[in-house]
Amino acid sequence: MAEAETKAKWYVVHTYSGYENKVKANIDKAIENRHLEEEILEVRVPMEDVVEVKNGSKKTVQKKMFPGYVLINMIMNDDTWYVVRNTRGVTGFVGPGSKPVPLTEAEMKPLGIKTENISVDFAEGDTIAVVAGVWKDTVGVVQRMDFGKQTATINVELFGRETPVEISFAEVRRL
Repeated sequence: MAEAETKAKWYVVHTYSGYENKVKANIDKAIENRHLEEEILEVRVPMEDVVEVKNGSKKTVQKKMFPGYVLINMIMNDDTWYVVRNTRGVTGFVGPGSKPVPLTEAEMKPLGIKTENISVDFAEGDTIAVVAGVWKDTVGVVQRMDFGKQTATINVELFGRETPVEISFAEVRRL
């Protein structure tokens, strides 16, 4: 899996306006059905918090940063290109002609997508302690790791139930 993450690049896909979440769901389903988890690593619809004022009251809502576009972290090959390009709602990859062009580091930085390779001293199944943030002083077993988002998912006991919680790599240490 580490090898796949070094070859994968972020691409921008143009969609019909308003179909971004549907396209994300369709691509996620295609990844699952065709077993492309190692080649298409993540599909993202970038969102941002916007404060709206209606009838004199402020309300924070999430809006799409780029309406009509979806970001995909994938290894470009004929199979992945075909699956994404032929997904319902996709009009094409962003790039000259039919050749998709990956995003550069500079273009990805403002999106909050980290690309630098990070190495951690824990893996799935290891017990870790949370050393910062909301879940500080919590101990849990790593269920899942997402190197793209640089997060680990652990189960914590909440209201007497095991609940999965996503925590940044920076906020944990191995026990």
